[in-house]
Amino acid sequence: MTAPDSDLTIDPEALRRRAEKALRTARDRTHTLTTCVDEPDLTAQHSPLMSPLVWDLAHIGNQEEQWLLRAVGGRDALRPEIDSIYDAFEHPRAERPTLPLLAPAEARGYVHEVRGRVLDILERIELRGAPLVDAGFAFGMIAQHEQQHDETMLITHQLRRGPAALTAPPPPGAGEGAALPQEVLVPGGPFTMGTSAEPWALDNERPAHHRLVPAFHIDTTPVTNGAYERFIADGGYTERRWWTADGWAYIQEHGLAAPLFWRREGGQWLRRRFGVTEPVPPEEPVVHVSWYEADAYARWAGRRLPTEEEWEKAARHDPESGRSRRYPWGDEDPTPDHANLGQRHLRPAAAGSYPRGASPLGVRQLIGDVWEWTSSDFLPYPGFRAFPYREYSEVFFGPSHKVLRGGSFAVDEVACRGTFRNWDLPVRRQIFSGFRTARDAS
Repeated sequence: MTAPDSDLTIDPEALRRRAEKALRTARDRTHTLTTCVDEPDLTAQHSPLMSPLVWDLAHIGNQEEQWLLRAVGGRDALRPEIDSIYDAFEHPRAERPTLPLLAPAEARGYVHEVRGRVLDILERIELRGAPLVDAGFAFGMIAQHEQQHDETMLITHQLRRGPAALTAPPPPGAGEGAALPQEVLVPGGPFTMGTSAEPWALDNERPAHHRLVPAFHIDTTPVTNGAYERFIADGGYTERRWWTADGWAYIQEHGLAAPLFWRREGGQWLRRRFGVTEPVPPEEPVVHVSWYEADAYARWAGRRLPTEEEWEKAARHDPESGRSRRYPWGDEDPTPDHANLGQRHLRPAAAGSYPRGASPLGVRQLIGDVWEWTSSDFLPYPGFRAFPYREYSEVFFGPSHKVLRGGSFAVDEVACRGTFRNWDLPVRRQIFSGFRTARDAS
């Protein structure tokens, strides 16, 4: 096994502080998500699609123990008897409430003990010389893993019935969606997709390679609730011609007529958002739609979903220099002025927000707000190598899973970049998923 390509010139102390900050940021968020409700809500299964919150909490600690205490630190196992209970591949979500899970207080004590020992290892270990520790990779991987489960727990909070347990201010300012061009032309030609240099990039983002992408047009902003309402009003869910065969069968079987959490009442669309019922804001990107719904909307609009390579070229390619950036705005890490990330606002920002986060061609909100469905199946890049375990990416490759890009308001910056790839089944709607459309330049 060889280490992922990475930039080993980073100052080791700066790298140590970066890893510590990422771990602490993730743990602060985990604490918020698991202390804002009472114990019955932590141990309940709020949907068969999701684990009990307390399972996610202990799973976070167990993964950290396995990778950072045992694999990196060489320490003896603290709780080897629970490895099987918190193995996500051994136990599907629907059956996890039947397992002998750690009680909330015990789970909190466990993750606290693991973290204390991990920080001790981080202070002492040299961050080079072995695949898992080069550039602090394993610490970044575990910070990303915890943040990904924090997003999963936030989805559980959205599915949970009852009064609001989480609050956050609305995104700042009004969007400029109405004043922007509807679409942007992305010129044809080669670009560099993926990465071989991002120190904490995961295996499915690697390696960097060249793609030749014909010219195409892409929406300047994600599709909004207002636009999606017009699709519904025009019979979008009743016209067979807009849907794939599988998509039509799915919405017929489940009686779908709008995005998840929407309902029609008093002549207007309402939505439930983290325990609050409110009118659907027309200017926000639509969220909680499946790949089938996104694809049907695109067909109705006379367009299509972008391919994964088109999405990444729109997000990363700088036509002036010819290079691929880390983010649409450049190489610097995200700030609150660039993108709606990190659960700061608990909702997408209005279309056309975050002008400082625009790509060189003027495409907005490619990072944050909503995960964006693409038309592409989740497949390996040429030269892919599983690292450090097959179950992160390789077992999901194939036509069953569709790629999502860009992150959402629920994603932390450590788990979101221009090369980051998410994937899910085309039926999924509980995730914070939206989309934008594209068309061929010809």
